[in-house]
Amino acid sequence: MNTEDVISLASQYLDDLSGHRFDLLDIARPISVAAAVNLAKVISKLSPLLGNLIEFNTVEFLNKQEIFAPFGEWKRQDPGFPDTVFMGSIQPTPGLEIKSWFPLATEITARFKDSQNHFQFDQTYVSLIAWLPEAVIYGKPKILDVCVVSGFSVAKARDDHYHNPPDYLVLEPEDTTQRRANLQQTNTNGYKFQGTDEELFQAEEIVNSWGNDGRLYKPTQEYQMLLRELITRFKYRLDTNFAKMDRILHPGIEDFKKRVYQTHFSGMKVGQWNRLLASRREELIKSALREHLGIKEGNIDELLD
Repeated sequence: MNTEDVISLASQYLDDLSGHRFDLLDIARPISVAAAVNLAKVISKLSPLLGNLIEFNTVEFLNKQEIFAPFGEWKRQDPGFPDTVFMGSIQPTPGLEIKSWFPLATEITARFKDSQNHFQFDQTYVSLIAWLPEAVIYGKPKILDVCVVSGFSVAKARDDHYHNPPDYLVLEPEDTTQRRANLQQTNTNGYKFQGTDEELFQAEEIVNSWGNDGRLYKPTQEYQMLLRELITRFKYRLDTNFAKMDRILHPGIEDFKKRVYQTHFSGMKVGQWNRLLASRREELIKSALREHLGIKEGNIDELLD
């Protein structure tokens, strides 16, 4: 058993989670259509709590697979990166960055900022787990689909998508290898040009002097020195929206999103539920809740029971 084997097996088991219900929290069925509409408006506020519980329970699920036991154990190390590692005899240490996604929200809000340099042994993978309550807005959490992709591929897709010198720069962290483990930096950051048109022209001339491959992103120290020259000479703004996984156009993640939105769930596609509940058109929402979830108007005795 080696690092690649552990990651491959974990990926297969995670794929098998599709359709699985987690017995974590059971959201009660709304007693009336009006209550259902109100729940539909706020259900996304529960997603951080349930998402964290799903991530924790996914680790427990992996540890129940007996094939891993002779070699080690999956452990959470939140807030470290990756948040789940396989501690044992296998080196390099296999890791999973597990991110849950509630597709009635607007997008995958998780960020991925770690440097390409972190993944030189291909030892860390990213797992995205899409879930909904089993009846869209109530019931126990149900896994819709799972996506597992290499951390390196996500980091490279991010850098290739954002990096466009001199207008937009992706910078590697400073060398912090001499610091204690909890003080070491591994995150990249994005910077947007804020200078004048004349300054942009000057910056373009500098980038052109780097040669034919000068605009291709490289996490090397030599290339980063060139980028830092631009940061020093011109005005740039730190991009606070940098590295959102929904926006980096990773092929595997994009395919995953399409699959989830096309999944039929409680009478409609997930994407249709997403658009309907986001529309705030109460009459249409009420109609769908009645038709597909069977929610009717309740009476006072049921409300007080």
